[in-house]
Amino acid sequence: MSSASLLQLLATQARLSDGELAERLDMTEEAVRAQREQWEKEGVILGYQAVVNEEYEHDSKVAAFIEVKMTPERDGGFDRLAMRISRFDEVSSCYLASGGFDLLVLVEGKSMRDIARFVAEKLSTLEGVLSTSTHFHLKTYKKNGCVFEAPVQTERLAVAP
Repeated sequence: MSSASLLQLLATQARLSDGELAERLDMTEEAVRAQREQWEKEGVILGYQAVVNEEYEHDSKVAAFIEVKMTPERDGGFDRLAMRISRFDEVSSCYLASGGFDLLVLVEGKSMRDIARFVAEKLSTLEGVLSTSTHFHLKTYKKNGCVFEAPVQTERLAVAP
């Protein structure tokens, strides 16, 4: 099998052991371990994460998607400012995007006020940021390939006489 297949399998089922990965891909366990370790060392694999249903988290958080319009720099384009924005603790994800804005930034805070303060005091004050538009996250239906399905109700409705 190809290393691309191994990388895809790690991206979707990272909890599999090196032995299980090797068996599925017709590779040796040593080859899988060596390739995975090389990718971790090179920064191809940056981490492993569980997809958590936020409804079961005990610490409530507020999340928002912020569209950012910005001025590209002459020699760096959007990269330098995007990396600066990415380093804020409040930012969980930051993407360069096409369309009516340049960056899509996912921000988390303890309250809507925290996110508003982040936008007003940190994000919008950066040189090169032209405008922002904030959209608050209300509910997740699918995340990283995992569908958040509501439990199926098996209770029957009462029949009136």
